[in-house]
Amino acid sequence: AVSVFSSLIAAESFNYKKFFEMVGLKKKSPEDVKKVFHILDKDQSGFIEEEELKFVLKGFTPEGRDLSDKETKALLAAGDKDGDGKIGAD
Repeated sequence: AVSVFSSLIAAESFNYKKFFEMVGLKKKSPEDVKKVFHILDKDQSGFIEEEELKFVLKGFTPEGRDLSDKETKALLAAGDKDGDGKIGAD
């Protein structure tokens, strides 16, 4: 599992769908997902902004790297349902 995780976080290989499936977010309760959200929402604004999203992998593992700008923008676009440039808890 460690080698699979390493391949997901290697430079320019981040696939957010595979990553979130691997860390089990799809199987978590809404309460558990909100807990993860609050960990990633470093400034506790109620939103995960692009600058916070860039460091998402570090929220899951100390070995995590920063996402590239391209990876960050792709992940933000996937989670930003209302197009306001940030991801809300809902």
